Amino acid sequence: MNAEELAARIWPGEKVDLERLGGGITNHNFVARVNGEAYVLRIAGTDTELLGIDRTAEHAAAKIAADLGVGPEVVDFVEGSLVTRFVEGGVVPLEELRRPERLREAAGLLRRVHEGPDFPAKFDSFRVVEIYRWRAEEHGVRIPPAYDDAKARADEIEQALGPRREQPCHNDLLNANFIGSPEGIRIVDWEYAGMGDPFFDLANFSVNHELTEQEVETLLAAYFGEVTDEQREHLRAMRFMSDFREAMWGVVQQGISELDFDFVDYASKHFERALA
Repeated sequence: MNAEELAARIWPGEKVDLERLGGGITNHNFVARVNGEAYVLRIAGTDTELLGIDRTAEHAAAKIAADLGVGPEVVDFVEGSLVTRFVEGGVVPLEELRRPERLREAAGLLRRVHEGPDFPAKFDSFRVVEIYRWRAEEHGVRIPPAYDDAKARADEIEQALGPRREQPCHNDLLNANFIGSPEGIRIVDWEYAGMGDPFFDLANFSVNHELTEQEVETLLAAYFGEVTDEQREHLRAMRFMSDFREAMWGVVQQGISELDFDFVDYASKHFERALA
């Protein structure tokens, strides 16, 4: 079902103006303007379930995030496509999100999610990279040699960390998912949300926003109050897992995505950064 057909089903009999949103490399996103109101209509990309995405679980997580005041209002969910209220504003620039006051705001939002109601899905980065390898091989993708070195390191990290408490997490904290609004930052795109390790969120945020050691300290202090060496080491370990997961995401996308994007280069860059 294309955007026009979905819009006609969601807003029957109404005039809907659709405008494509750029920036996504998994889904097709549109701004839908109806009767003076603006919404975001997101149509799932092809075979995204092979990336571990459960659209029903995403819908549930997005609703919880909205109720917590962290994500945009959820308006509808049709044929796996999500409709949310358009957040008036724009992506918070990376440099701005690295300022102490914005880091404290981001930490507060993440803590609110992590301490909130459970999400229906699970997200374990150690299992995700394994699943992505199987999916890629099933679709004829050659697994890069860097996988073996990264997997050996991941196994060491998992053993060292031991059992961890699972909490609701976003798991995809790219800069593009932080939207500034008059009411404060809103976090969008909850398709990978699931019960997992909060340190993955903190690490994923710090990697994607290129935080310095001092900025990481500010983030951890805002989140925990007093920061311990154990917390620093846990975050450092999960920074590695964040890049490893992202690299394998790029590998499996080589076999399933129909989008015009260089996933080979994407995977290579994340392997290089992880193993550096």
